[in-house]
Amino acid sequence: MTMQEDLLRRVRNYSPRPLDAGGRFPEAAVLVPITRSDDPELVLTLRASGLSTHGGEVAFPGGRRDPEDFDLVRTALREAEEEVGLPPGLVEVLGPLSPLVSRHGIRVTPYVALVPDGVEYRPNDGEIAAVFSVPLAFFCEDPREATHRIDHEGHSYYVPCYRYGPYKIWGLTAMMVVELVNLLFDAGIETGRQPASFVEPS
Repeated sequence: MTMQEDLLRRVRNYSPRPLDAGGRFPEAAVLVPITRSDDPELVLTLRASGLSTHGGEVAFPGGRRDPEDFDLVRTALREAEEEVGLPPGLVEVLGPLSPLVSRHGIRVTPYVALVPDGVEYRPNDGEIAAVFSVPLAFFCEDPREATHRIDHEGHSYYVPCYRYGPYKIWGLTAMMVVELVNLLFDAGIETGRQPASFVEPS
């Protein structure tokens, strides 16, 4: 079985955790693009610094659901095309990861997808400062720079903060990365227990 076949099987057989939170939240979706290559990479964006929310942060392409989006997969594909110029026809959506609620009160559902290696991305200058990719293998050894505690709905999560070149990968995006790497590689990265060292939330 090739790595891509194993990846596809694991994501399609996965049962994401239900969101343990009362009430209804505005919905959003992000695409978690993995390149079709012998050394698969995750495609990420650096959001423009002038944005009102998450400006200057690393994120997966995505955004709020529009009323005309018939499902959240459509939201993720539409936003990826608008933000980085990724044509939906090049994307094979494999399945969702667990939904999360952002600090702005948005329910975000990630969708894992395969994309061709070597796509020429066209960042929307008003929203995206850069598009970059990180080998999935980078995350398997858990090379965290620090650990942040995220408190939500009475639970504390100890989330890695990664540094890849000039980019800091943390917060909700890092939580999605951890779930993905645990699913694909049985990495066993634990977020439910306090590690030996962590950064207290400010």
